[in-house]
Amino acid sequence: MRNLITTTMESPIPSQELMHNNEKVFFAFRTMEENHTRTGGKPDIPHRHDFYTILLVKNAQGRHIIDYVEYPITPGTVFLLNPGQIHQIIIESEPSGDIIMFNDEFLHFNFIRAEFISNLGLFSLGTTVPPLQIEAEAMEKIMNYSNEIKTAFTGSNPYRFDIISSYLKLFLIECSQFAVHSKEENPQAIESGRAIVKVFKELLEQNFAQWHRVNTYARQLNITPDYLNNVIKSSIGKSAKELITQRIVLEAKRLGLHSDLSSKEIAFSLGFDDPSHFSKLFKNETGQSFTEFKNILEKSLLNK
Repeated sequence: MRNLITTTMESPIPSQELMHNNEKVFFAFRTMEENHTRTGGKPDIPHRHDFYTILLVKNAQGRHIIDYVEYPITPGTVFLLNPGQIHQIIIESEPSGDIIMFNDEFLHFNFIRAEFISNLGLFSLGTTVPPLQIEAEAMEKIMNYSNEIKTAFTGSNPYRFDIISSYLKLFLIECSQFAVHSKEENPQAIESGRAIVKVFKELLEQNFAQWHRVNTYARQLNITPDYLNNVIKSSIGKSAKELITQRIVLEAKRLGLHSDLSSKEIAFSLGFDDPSHFSKLFKNETGQSFTEFKNILEKSLLNK
């Protein structure tokens, strides 16, 4: 299979769209072996996707760098990536595994509710879900589901996407047993503030570079800033302001790692009229200046 993804360069970090046979699609499947052959075994460059990605590792060794955090690639591991996350895969041996890719359009057209996805705790906007270590018995089930997805995708059954969506749901349900759930995924917390938390996180992901104040989000939700903070705090354990700050800092780190932009340029791109305000926010959140962060990062990369 070819041309499953194309790259756009509207930002300093390449963003890949989901393509198949030179057409935009809402679902695609390929194997790690195909990817390895296509790249000649060379590491890909750090990039974003505008779609969800599941990487099922059957047999491989290497490193997967997601939002500047490095994870080992080992057999029996499942990686789940949100749209917008920056990642790079470095394979050190002949791989075997599956790559499942889909977007929100696929979920909508196949009646997979957003609540189903969010309640599983496998995908969370603006954050990284640690790779799942799957036990042998469950891994066999997951591989069977993935094989059924592959068969449907490469076949001509007129109901193939109904088949794919059914097996994808089974795949994700099985995976959810191995997710490390935080307070955000606590069932009572989800029930008490689900709607507000969900919309707030969506607004944050779309507007973090423009909206830096809690009252801006509260206004959009038609609630008071104090009430928004209380709901977010009780559901997630952090205030709305903390989440806004963390999302801005995460994007700054992404840009610092994967672009040549200066601290001043990054500050402007993240909506700061005064770069000194960005510098203060970054240091308060991380305990180091942006320049110190960049220097430490560059030294660590040189020592790889």
